[in-house]
Amino acid sequence: MADFLQKNDLQVAEEMVDFVESKALPGTGIEATECWKGLSDLVHDFGPENRDLLQKREDMQAKIDAWHVERRGAPHDHEAYCAFLREIDYLLPEGGDFEIDTANVDDEIARVPGPQLVVPITNARYALNAANARWGSLYDGFYGTDAMGSPAPKGGYDQGRGARVVARARVFLDEAFPIEKTSHADARRYYVRNGALLVDDQPLVHPEKFVGYSGHPKAPTAVVLRNNGLHVELFFDRTHAIGSRDQAGLADVRMESAVSAIMDCEDSVACVDAEDKVVAYANWLGLMKGDLKDTFEKGGQQVTRTLNADREYTGPDGMKVTLKGRALMLVRNVGHLMTNPAIRDREGNEVPEGLMDAMITTLIAMHDLKREGGNSLTGSVYVVKPKMHGPEEVAFADRIFTRVEDVLGLPQFTVKLGIMDEERRTSVNLKECIRAAKSRVAFINTGFLDRTGDEIHTSMEAGPFSRKDFIKRKAWIGAYENQNVDIGLECGLSGRAQIGKGMWAMPDLMAAMLEQKIEHPKSGANCAWVPSPTAATLHALHYHRVDVFAVQAALQKNGRRAYVDTVLDIPLATYQKWTDAQKIREVENNAQGILGYVVRWVDHGVGCSKVPDMNDVGLMEDRATCRISAQHVANWLHHGVVDAQEVMQVMRKMAEVVDGQNASDPQYKPMAPDYDGVAFQAACDLVFKGRTQPSGYTEPVLHARRLELKATG
Repeated sequence: MADFLQKNDLQVAEEMVDFVESKALPGTGIEATECWKGLSDLVHDFGPENRDLLQKREDMQAKIDAWHVERRGAPHDHEAYCAFLREIDYLLPEGGDFEIDTANVDDEIARVPGPQLVVPITNARYALNAANARWGSLYDGFYGTDAMGSPAPKGGYDQGRGARVVARARVFLDEAFPIEKTSHADARRYYVRNGALLVDDQPLVHPEKFVGYSGHPKAPTAVVLRNNGLHVELFFDRTHAIGSRDQAGLADVRMESAVSAIMDCEDSVACVDAEDKVVAYANWLGLMKGDLKDTFEKGGQQVTRTLNADREYTGPDGMKVTLKGRALMLVRNVGHLMTNPAIRDREGNEVPEGLMDAMITTLIAMHDLKREGGNSLTGSVYVVKPKMHGPEEVAFADRIFTRVEDVLGLPQFTVKLGIMDEERRTSVNLKECIRAAKSRVAFINTGFLDRTGDEIHTSMEAGPFSRKDFIKRKAWIGAYENQNVDIGLECGLSGRAQIGKGMWAMPDLMAAMLEQKIEHPKSGANCAWVPSPTAATLHALHYHRVDVFAVQAALQKNGRRAYVDTVLDIPLATYQKWTDAQKIREVENNAQGILGYVVRWVDHGVGCSKVPDMNDVGLMEDRATCRISAQHVANWLHHGVVDAQEVMQVMRKMAEVVDGQNASDPQYKPMAPDYDGVAFQAACDLVFKGRTQPSGYTEPVLHARRLELKATG
């Protein structure tokens, strides 16, 4: 157990006190007494309202459950259902038109569409990789993945594959940066004359796409081009293994890739106490001060990774051009639900973790605000706030950050807010949610997994849900995705904020991603999540092919495509004559994903994993994927599609499968044959107690079981 120190009316774990006072505060101009008093006032002034909002969720859910139970066996009356949701203030009146007035927003958020990474902040190496993923090698992306239709070769360099990579990259260059009367495939010389880029004496079709160069203008070592706001660097080196074989000496095509990155304190981490939170905050501090580094072994050698420097070139007019070397970093705080034992209030209760995050992550970001050329060039802090249910909770978050700014002496609205449209009550009231923080909103997005988990939990009593693959085919999901963009555009987010789309969950299937994920920019979203730096580089190709702002302008002319009425369609199973094999297979798929994720979360404190599915395809799993799987099984259990004995048999069978998939890990503790470990019990809790979890969230179970394991040493 941690030792606690008294700070105002708070009891604070000693390691948290040490971090805040010796590392986070120095250099901010904020005194320790001032900081702790501000946090104490925040906790005691806002804590009761936080609890009231959570109780309101539970009360509303109880009314919805009762409504469905009273009508069980009768056909679903959609109109009566919508009227009922209005009566209980679940569905609120939509107010008049307005536009957000968020100010001082960086270009990466407002004016440069591109890929976005989400990374666990507790892993310094991953955080550095994400920050440095602003630039990535297109050659590596094609060569080292299945992006060209075949898997990466094993062993030494394959010259034939390398030649195909070069040819594929030049096709892209011809598409994005065509040359008069010739092709990049035939180019032998790139040079700069009188401020213009010439290729074999021919100009670009769009000369304005030339941004700058490095080296001598007659033989540059790099040429930078820009298309749809994104930069591409052509790197020349005739001594390079690739450049020496290239007729123009082109050694690589380097793409501006992850324009922004979310450093996550929430779904992808396992932070259950002061020890864990200090790791998260310390890495965020290193990123904000610019001095984070991590040393690790790679290929038998010690490697130290640090943040990349900015990139400098000579512009067409001879003046210096500086391009950011790192992704713009946002920080995702936790939602309103969870508490954390790192700090206790005057009654000895754990404080809401979201209040702690709000104060400490903003305090840490002050280090960036005080330096030149850091993360934000406009003096802003970007906080993504997840799992908010409706406008009242968004307004609550807005007031929290106003108080934090006041305590820290920051101008109001320094903190910009990301609203994650992943809870049903937010989706159906999205316009009012945006209005509730119209001077802070810098980001909205959709997230199918959490959104579906909440859909199932909210309508748990309505009946059995479709199989997961069929839920995706129902009308509600298309309406949800379209409405998010439509309302974002109505509220003036275009050119001022990000409208985002969700994660590509299969990091090894890049060919499929290249084929499918272009739909995100085509939908009008100016950012979308990717699972790796390499995926960011490849997804960047889509933003060169699609002018997102032109798409947004066309959508605005055509008006709204989707409405709340369709979003509220419940994706229940309309045909339930499943065979026993189909039912068990569905439960097996869910159970295998739950167990594969939970065993790493509980036993190793890993909050985001690439978990092999039933077909050994690696899927990125976090608490959102776990939530939908657990809620789906809980729903089928509740309605008798399967019984508890069948589900337990599946859980044990899938535990053996997961044990086999992890057999090569010497740190792994098998769940079978005893099935009495904390991790297996946690997975069972998520399923068998899933119906009673608040909003169907996984955090209460996972945190409790992880703390149980940590207490054993």
